[in-house]
Amino acid sequence: MKYSERFIECVKILLQHEGGYVDDPDDAGGETKYGISKRAYPDIDIKNLTIDEAIAIYHRDYWRKIKGDQIICNDLAMQVFDMAVNAGIQTAVKMLQNIIGAYPDGIIGPETLTAIDKYLSIEGLLWQYRYERMKYYTSIVINHPKNLKFLKGWINRIEK
Repeated sequence: MKYSERFIECVKILLQHEGGYVDDPDDAGGETKYGISKRAYPDIDIKNLTIDEAIAIYHRDYWRKIKGDQIICNDLAMQVFDMAVNAGIQTAVKMLQNIIGAYPDGIIGPETLTAIDKYLSIEGLLWQYRYERMKYYTSIVINHPKNLKFLKGWINRIEK
């Protein structure tokens, strides 16, 4: 499959954060490879998942659903994509919709895309989205202290 340059750029960054095979008992996703978790994909042989298969999953199940190629700003597309992979599409999209004043249905459609385009400052929107992500991850650690060991990695994702 042919992917857009933007998707290729974003998935490369994402894969730097995700790494290879991990089975951390403290990770709610369970067995994970390239960021694809057994919990989210119970029918996939995670240990033997190839990088090309992971990229295809990211494109089909995340990138297309967040309409990454239609978001006006590359950096914002990356932030929403990364959040969708890390916390779920609904969480990532509703976070964005709440910031821009679009109806928070968890689906990026014409209303959300128009609201992004009309937002006063794309740079301001990007910073606000990063701030909301930081609050989200901090609340996870407050409610589940064993996740503190993941906080530095989550913050690194936001800063990329």
